[in-house]
Amino acid sequence: MLKGYKIIDADSHVYEPYQMWEEYLEPAFKSFAPSPDFTIKGEEILNKYSDLLRLEGAKQVTQAYPLSWLNSFDSESHVLAMKQMGVDVSFVYPTYFSWMIAVDNMAPQLAGAFVRAYNNWLRDFCSYDPQILRGVGVVNLHAPEEIVTELQRVADFGWKAVFLRPNLVKGRSLSSPAYEPFWTKCEELGIAVSLHEGTHSRLPTAGADRFNTRFALHACSHPLEQMMALLSLIEGGVLERHPHLKVGFMESGCGWLPYWLWRLDREYEDLQWEIGDIVKMKPSEYFRRQCFIAIEPSEPYLNEILEFLGSDNLIFGSDYPHMDHKTDIVADMVDLQEKLPKNTIQKILWDNPARFYGLE
Repeated sequence: MLKGYKIIDADSHVYEPYQMWEEYLEPAFKSFAPSPDFTIKGEEILNKYSDLLRLEGAKQVTQAYPLSWLNSFDSESHVLAMKQMGVDVSFVYPTYFSWMIAVDNMAPQLAGAFVRAYNNWLRDFCSYDPQILRGVGVVNLHAPEEIVTELQRVADFGWKAVFLRPNLVKGRSLSSPAYEPFWTKCEELGIAVSLHEGTHSRLPTAGADRFNTRFALHACSHPLEQMMALLSLIEGGVLERHPHLKVGFMESGCGWLPYWLWRLDREYEDLQWEIGDIVKMKPSEYFRRQCFIAIEPSEPYLNEILEFLGSDNLIFGSDYPHMDHKTDIVADMVDLQEKLPKNTIQKILWDNPARFYGLE
């Protein structure tokens, strides 16, 4: 709690120790454990990730959280950092694993082994303090036939959400018919779906065909992939067929949303005849009904977002402990009470993410 506000961090991260894979991978796959330099059997996991970026990223993270760094970002240091920031509940997403599962030519069976190992490791990581550490599971989009089984398994852990990359995987968009059983099961189990992009992956990614710097790649990948993912869920009828499904858009800011919903509504006005059998409401109505988006306190147009969208669909994530995380970001969010109504701040910090993640 901070300044009287209960706080859910809707998007924090772990740094998975590379040694975990030898322990948690099934015996048939242990030889594929990634090395400390982000390779699997000598093959690069990352795309356009320079040595300078690696050094600068490590420097920034070390300076921001020296104690966590010394303790290899273990469960204890994660909980301590959250409490220092004033966070009551922290939902935990991957770091390195989000790249590992994003190698497009990876064999589906190997991807599945990584998924099971990561979920098992994260379950143990969160068991240190399950009141504050809440796992966000992963599933294997490389093998659609495995998704429902793993989804049920993480639901049996008591987890309330799973994480997906918004990108194409093996040519399939999120509205691919191959994923329809997954959406059905998420709705049935009340599992929220978080879409979270990650720069430098080896999946098709907006901007990667024309830029090389992290400056450009990071600027493009997060908002543009989220925009296309939202469009896919609407245009492909996923949100129409599954009205109780909850979808969150993480770490892309919220400034793109009003323009994108206006644009899609405008296109729908002109072209409803083309997609009306599948898309039966304006795109903005689908978003308001069942989607959530994470905001950042430094965004200069939050009042306009609230005027356009209302306050029911906004949540907040710290992005701890990544290099672009700001150590005072939670305090900055609370300090928005000087500009926004206090009940709005409480909805963003607790009420809305509690509803998204299905907290009792």
